[in-house]
Amino acid sequence: MNISQILLSAVLMTATSVAIASHGDAAAGATKSKTCAACHGTDGNSVLAINPSLAGQNRSYLAQALKDYRAGKRKNPIMNGMAASLKDDDIDDLAAYFSSQEGKLVMLPVR
Repeated sequence: MNISQILLSAVLMTATSVAIASHGDAAAGATKSKTCAACHGTDGNSVLAINPSLAGQNRSYLAQALKDYRAGKRKNPIMNGMAASLKDDDIDDLAAYFSSQEGKLVMLPVR
């Protein structure tokens, strides 16, 4: 193995560990989600049609949505305020938690 192969291997291992670390900790997210429960349900399944259910949603979608609320790219006075103080680790943990929950299908009345 030459020096360029060793360096490439080191770079790939570092990049892989950073990518894995950024997926969040669902257990930590469960603890951090207590504030979210008022609107989105204790397990991420909202009981009010006006508030979206988060359970079972795609992890990367949830993380990006929270980052967009925090940055003001998505506009919602409540969510912008809730996301404002979240750190990237908090967002990753919350996304890991809600994406790991089982979403419940809700049948809406036909109008």
